[in-house]
Amino acid sequence: MERRLLLALKDGDKSFKHLAAKGLDEAAISRAAHWLLTRGYIRLEESRERIIRLGPEGERFIKAGMPERILVDTLSSRTKLLLSEAQAASGLSQSDMSLAIGWARRKGWIKIYRKDDKTFVTPSGEATRGWDEVLLEHLTEGPVDADELSPELTKGLALLEERPNVVIVEETVDYRVGLTPSGRALVDHIESLEEEVNQLTPELLISGEWRRVKFRRYDIQAPVARVWLGKKQPFLQFLDVVKRRLVAMGFKEMTGPSVELMFFNCDALYMPQDHPAREIHDIYYIKEPSEGDLRQYEAQLKNVKGTHENGWITGSTGWGAEFSLEESRRLILRSQGTAISTRMLVDKNLEIPGKYFSVARVYRPDVVDRTHLTEFHHLEGIILDRDLTFRHLLGTLEAFSKQVAGAEKVRFRPDYFPFTEPSVEVAAYKEGAGWLEFGGAGMFRPEVTKPLGIEVPVIAWGLGVNRMFMMRNNIGDIRQLFSQDLDWLRDQKVT
Repeated sequence: MERRLLLALKDGDKSFKHLAAKGLDEAAISRAAHWLLTRGYIRLEESRERIIRLGPEGERFIKAGMPERILVDTLSSRTKLLLSEAQAASGLSQSDMSLAIGWARRKGWIKIYRKDDKTFVTPSGEATRGWDEVLLEHLTEGPVDADELSPELTKGLALLEERPNVVIVEETVDYRVGLTPSGRALVDHIESLEEEVNQLTPELLISGEWRRVKFRRYDIQAPVARVWLGKKQPFLQFLDVVKRRLVAMGFKEMTGPSVELMFFNCDALYMPQDHPAREIHDIYYIKEPSEGDLRQYEAQLKNVKGTHENGWITGSTGWGAEFSLEESRRLILRSQGTAISTRMLVDKNLEIPGKYFSVARVYRPDVVDRTHLTEFHHLEGIILDRDLTFRHLLGTLEAFSKQVAGAEKVRFRPDYFPFTEPSVEVAAYKEGAGWLEFGGAGMFRPEVTKPLGIEVPVIAWGLGVNRMFMMRNNIGDIRQLFSQDLDWLRDQKVT
């Protein structure tokens, strides 16, 4: 192969791809090039290219238009519309409507506000054509080199890369090889060199030719193909580690369904039934069947209804609005892991004192970018005991952040949640990752515990375990957790 490579380079430099196209095996070319390079017969140069082409979503956007552009064009001749009216008028699907709202708000094209328990959308400013749209149209002519983009189109590329499957950026690596002066002198005499055999084949054995050929000496420094052993996907492996550590700390795992009743997801958590988080852009609603069965929870449902309307016996005044039983029966995709905690509080196997956790996948319509996904994992936990205080909660959260995420510093800021008081937001710091918000925590309010039959304090938290993994592994983009990039997957260490 070294002989063939030298002869192929006699009339000029070649790339590995060019040589492979001429019928040479690329792996064999690499080994031969390494052998010749160490002896000074050739020179080797690496070249990289980032090629951009349209992804499946990009091709769809070209045909149908970008969702935010469709939405803002629908609003161009109107002063305001209900969200549901805007979706109907635009013809956007539910998922595209969520994308349109997120991106149009980010670009400053629309405003959303609530009035009389209704959510309206209205145009805001001029919807100028962005560089992401310009680049998308440019890609219809074919793939382009990322290094040749103007600064403006580079900004457009950054926006498109935040949206899955809109553009595909492929980095290709090639090597260009050429003769050195000593290599060229060798080529002039290569015809007289004795050819060596580097592989004993069945043909050589059958013919007896192996007795007459000269075998090449084995080179232990020659590069060989790397062998990759199978291992668990890095993020799933991390979730297993988290569970093992929590079990070691005395916690028991609790579980719940992904398709959840609004009762456990919101109502039992004392979230008002007209809360903005229940709008279509914060919760995925199940179309069919749209309602579930609450008959086995009639006692708790009655208590929760009274708590919402007038405070029941919790000492609260409630929300002062009529409670809808139909809303409680609505089926949704679980939007928060705390729904599993409320289910646990009414479970016949609940122990007091007790410590429980869940690692649950939750779903929320959102604009996908480096820190947000439409589905992610919550590390949910509750502790029940008679003498629990807020200091117990802060200590538990600090231990989690340092032991699970490898955080160096932890800070707490006051926050508000309808179901906890007092409440905090948890953020942690690690060199190289900076500060990352993990989630919220607090002590369940009596309006949550008493209607479910709990008479002891309950501390609770819901942390973004995805972000914990990002901090622990110094990952800057949450989409990397589910990457199919084999190089990245292979480089992740087994823990």
